Amino acid sequence: MPSTRRAGGVSKRCECRGQDGKLLGTACPQLTKKNHGAPFVRQELPLDADGRRRQFRRTGYAGVKEAQADLDRVRAVLDLAGDDPDAQRRVGDLLATIARDRAKIPDATEVKRKLGVGVPLDGAMTVGDWLDTWRAAKKTRDTTNAGYDSHIRVHLKPHLGHHRLDRLGVAPVQAMFDAIDDQNEVIAAENAARREQAARCKRSRPGVPRAFERQQIAEQIAVEKAKLADMKPYRRITGPATKQRIRATLRAALNAAIARQLITFNAAEHVELASGRRPKPLLWTAAHTARWRETGEKPSAVMVWTPVQIGAFLDAAQEHRLYAFFHLIAFRGLRRGEGVGQDWTGVDLDGGLLTVAREIVVGADGWTPVETEPKTDGSAATIALDSATVEVLREHRARQVAERAAWNAEADRKRAANEDAPRWAETGKVFVQEDGSWLHPDTVSKEFRRIYEAAGLPPINLRDLRHCAATLIHAGGGDLHAIKETLRHSTIVLASDTYTSLLPEVDREIAEKAAAVVPRARKAPAPTAGEPTG
Repeated sequence: MPSTRRAGGVSKRCECRGQDGKLLGTACPQLTKKNHGAPFVRQELPLDADGRRRQFRRTGYAGVKEAQADLDRVRAVLDLAGDDPDAQRRVGDLLATIARDRAKIPDATEVKRKLGVGVPLDGAMTVGDWLDTWRAAKKTRDTTNAGYDSHIRVHLKPHLGHHRLDRLGVAPVQAMFDAIDDQNEVIAAENAARREQAARCKRSRPGVPRAFERQQIAEQIAVEKAKLADMKPYRRITGPATKQRIRATLRAALNAAIARQLITFNAAEHVELASGRRPKPLLWTAAHTARWRETGEKPSAVMVWTPVQIGAFLDAAQEHRLYAFFHLIAFRGLRRGEGVGQDWTGVDLDGGLLTVAREIVVGADGWTPVETEPKTDGSAATIALDSATVEVLREHRARQVAERAAWNAEADRKRAANEDAPRWAETGKVFVQEDGSWLHPDTVSKEFRRIYEAAGLPPINLRDLRHCAATLIHAGGGDLHAIKETLRHSTIVLASDTYTSLLPEVDREIAEKAAAVVPRARKAPAPTAGEPTG
């Protein structure tokens, strides 16, 4: 940089032009005059990406003082690069563009902010460029980053990525959410059409003579299935809660840009969206189950089995090698990643305690499992185990010890025969694959779905089995505080907002007990003739 600092200065240059508008140069008759010409700035710039020399040149100043001020600004910007070759090239690119476009020379402090962040120095950074820069610098959990990646890839960059960061207003952001709503309507219509078509594939024609029935039905179903195959698959709409999270991602990115003084306005703060409250769990009552069997539609995004249905699932899973995993979630409410990541060192069977300290979740690439700390500080806690759960875990440990011995015996046999055979992986996890290695979180979800479908139960997600634990705690006499502590919610408000749908049987018992508290002198009226007494 010192050499380029010296290669420059303020001089005078003839600006006279002929009738054709071209500079006269050495042909100007005024060149011999001492004060002829206008102040001219010239400053050597760092080499470009191809190693070529370049200069900052500007003329047309009213006086030498004005020209010197511009030269000082140029040199202040050049000094920011120091000995960093990349920074020198970027600063040189900026000043070369400013000279070409006769743009205003920026203040050095403004360039310094952008130089440190690694964003374009000319102010032309797009929202998409900044989202990439912001995301690359995030040091949050892999699961959180996966959410950011999804929002950026699916929604933010396609709708807003081409806008200049420093010119992003409320209107484009609102237009993005309006477009999401429009797409939701299309998806809902297409899903409904697919459900109707799927139903046609199962219908038969009543009243058709038996001689023609089999062939006619087969031909009809074949036609309907061909139509179904040409239709788009079922897709999920982007609900209110997801839209709130998309806005939160954009808001966080723009706040980071404000903190770096790249922009001064956060457009995401001023977009109005419908409430994104969590869907409240609903119970798979007989009426809801019958409706689902008829239409295939779930009454809510979050459904919870009744105790009878939980029992039916656990009975169906009794002989599965991961039975203890499902039992632990159903009764003690562990999250999927917490169950997969649970270490035996955190299980005290004699004391009836389990400490959640690690979890295994899907990484930022959407598939690779990674081990992390629990979701929140409150999630890392110790919970009590009932005697039945302790017994289930004892049986599971005995099964695991037997699996380990059998695996290693087979490995030793193969090694004796000069075959390559790895021994059982000593991961220390409570729930593992047959070879002792980590379980993939998706594996337990698929096994869970396979078991309940084979048992003919209405659908829930594996995470909803955690909600089942809340209803069982309540049915056993536990209050909201007990639910909060067992499921390790951050606040009792969250537990209250989530679990307001109580089991009808428990509600009825509570109502009867409440009515019995109030003493009454008058007896209840006797049932009238023909009125049931039960």
